[in-house]
Amino acid sequence: MGITASHSNYRAKITAIGGYVPPGTITNADLERIVETNDEWIVSRTGIKVRHVAPKEMATSDLAVQAAKLALAKAGVDPREIHAIFVCTVTPDMLFPATACLVQDKIGAAGAWGYDLLAACSGFVYGLTTAAHLVSAGPPKKVLVIGADTMTRILNYEDRSTCILFGDGAGAFLVETAAEGEEGFIDFVNEIDGSGGQYLKMAAGGSRLPASAETVANRQHYVYQEGQQVFKYAVRKMAEMSATILARNGLTANDVKLLIPHQANLRIIEATAKTLNMPLDRVVINIDRFGNTTGATLPLATCDAVESGRLVKGDLVLYAAVGAGYTAGANLWRWGF
Repeated sequence: MGITASHSNYRAKITAIGGYVPPGTITNADLERIVETNDEWIVSRTGIKVRHVAPKEMATSDLAVQAAKLALAKAGVDPREIHAIFVCTVTPDMLFPATACLVQDKIGAAGAWGYDLLAACSGFVYGLTTAAHLVSAGPPKKVLVIGADTMTRILNYEDRSTCILFGDGAGAFLVETAAEGEEGFIDFVNEIDGSGGQYLKMAAGGSRLPASAETVANRQHYVYQEGQQVFKYAVRKMAEMSATILARNGLTANDVKLLIPHQANLRIIEATAKTLNMPLDRVVINIDRFGNTTGATLPLATCDAVESGRLVKGDLVLYAAVGAGYTAGANLWRWGF
């Protein structure tokens, strides 16, 4: 389930980040005019107040490009120096070519390879795990890990249980080879449980149910979720993954400067923190401003933490996420800048 980076001659570190959300928004008041709901109901059950929405002409790759360019600019890295690009998304521009190919072309990362990583809300954790191991294998490399989703494109705005939850956004991390003596990637724990796939899915659009007039009429191209099942699994697994990775490295919650959890539901975040005995002032929460942006929640939350000064070089940061599949995972890093 995991391996420490110390087993390699190289170590990966995060050297720059970038986040982007489109300017348009949907507030709870806007949703009140679309579906039977209200601000108090949404906030009390999810913690969400507003979410960003991409305009019609903007696709997932466009969001990803904006985030990637910000990260590269902050690091002063030419796109042609990038070795690989991993785009973590469930809303690709199209099934193929991969969104990573579109991003590579748009940013001018000539010579880079890459692919899309589909692990739903755990995608960015899995992307970080993949990048860390690629970099740790040597020789020195630079890898872009991008979490980007336009979830509002696959929402049924007649289903109040799902349409209130999601927003659009993107975030990018530049993962590089650390200098000798520098810390960075420490450990990971990832896990899947396919028996839970029935509870959170988009049923149509693949080889099982190719797009047809019938699948469109049946609204099978939208997010489907059985909320209580997903909630129970997420509460249990977010805490379990976090506790496992800390215990394996001889650490406790007191050693962690910040927990950055997937932003799916405020109650899930609070329950995870409580189980870990971690005060909320050491947990990053921004779901109120963005909703669940799926692959983008962790990088966007990290951008907030860095910009506010809550996360600085040398801090121990713990990432945790749960997503459709089910997927679940945690990453432990020593912050690099």
